[in-house]
Amino acid sequence: MKISVKIFPLDSPRVCDSGNWSVEIGDIVIISTDFGLESAEVKKINVETEEECPKIVRKATFIDIETIEKNEQKSKEAIDICKNLVKECGLFMKIVGVHFSFDGGKIVFLFIAEKRVDFRNLVRILSKHFQKSIRLQQVGSRDEAREKGGFGVCGRELCCIKFSGNLKSITTEDAKIQQMGQRGSDRISGLCGRLKCCLGFEVEQYRNELNAKKNKKIKK
Repeated sequence: MKISVKIFPLDSPRVCDSGNWSVEIGDIVIISTDFGLESAEVKKINVETEEECPKIVRKATFIDIETIEKNEQKSKEAIDICKNLVKECGLFMKIVGVHFSFDGGKIVFLFIAEKRVDFRNLVRILSKHFQKSIRLQQVGSRDEAREKGGFGVCGRELCCIKFSGNLKSITTEDAKIQQMGQRGSDRISGLCGRLKCCLGFEVEQYRNELNAKKNKKIKK
């Protein structure tokens, strides 16, 4: 049986083969990656794919869970250290998460940045401080909002949570077509600071109507 798992909340889902192990959504399993063993949470089961997938090594044992909990505690301490170093280095980036690999040999720092950031010096400082392999991984503000959760001004759960999969990017042109551009960025932006996902729900109908009106004028 093919299953979808995530190594950490903001990580991209990956498909594995459960092999002879019986797993359910929410189970913690140990998988083999290019960087060694990792723990991961089962998000979906019976995933349809024809690709060759790595098999899970085992379902997490009590000892594995203890290791995971220790790594989570280390992550809480590491995020504060990294945030302070980001300030000292004068970098315009926001650290939103930290993940210690299951074997403890690698740390992934997750960040959001509006522009390109040269974090090479930060990586050197972090490597020296933690004495481990360091990787910085950029994520989107929508990914952060999806993980933290919340409700929009409409009173409904955030679109990025309610609807699975990748939501289309919203542009200022989408807002203008729906005559929403003049309302101000604070009124058409979501909790993530980006244009609201719901602006993409009806934009095609507005675009088709606009094109139809243009065609009528041309014919006249």
